[in-house]
Amino acid sequence: MKILIACEYSGTVRDAFIQRGHDAMSCDLLPTDVPGPHYQGDVRDILNDDWDMMIAHPPCTYLCSSGLHWNNRRPWRAAQTEEALEFVQLLLEANIAKIALENPIGCISTRIRKPDQTVQPWQYGHGEVKATCLWLKNLSKLNPTNIVDGREPRMWKLPPSADRWKIRSETYKGIAEAMAEQWG
Repeated sequence: MKILIACEYSGTVRDAFIQRGHDAMSCDLLPTDVPGPHYQGDVRDILNDDWDMMIAHPPCTYLCSSGLHWNNRRPWRAAQTEEALEFVQLLLEANIAKIALENPIGCISTRIRKPDQTVQPWQYGHGEVKATCLWLKNLSKLNPTNIVDGREPRMWKLPPSADRWKIRSETYKGIAEAMAEQWG
């Protein structure tokens, strides 16, 4: 399949699909962290390039529950949330047969629609707690592949740093591999 991994700079999901023989390309405003097929730019530039599947990871800064409380204190953020929701809607309505959109718990659930599934890293081999919602179009729910103990909320406890946002947004390899195995 020809697969677009939208809003991904890490290459984690892209590479999981490539390893299973698919023609996958990541796309992000940032350069890719690892060499591989990557379009650096706005996903809207390539959204209509005849993809069979898209897995989208839109930025959660203005969408996730942990940051929405700032909208009342900083009114400009509310406008950013509206723009982010419009972007999510654009991705979900793309003319692509199979779509998965992932994001943390937040306002997509209340403003667009409830997620089809919520997964946790500990269901896919990582001893972490980080609820990730999936909105699916013509894709089955992911089955857990490796349930492990050690369920720690490490991502929530990361100290401030210049790349904290980047670390927190990366897709866990076990979840990426489950997507490629089960959807590919």
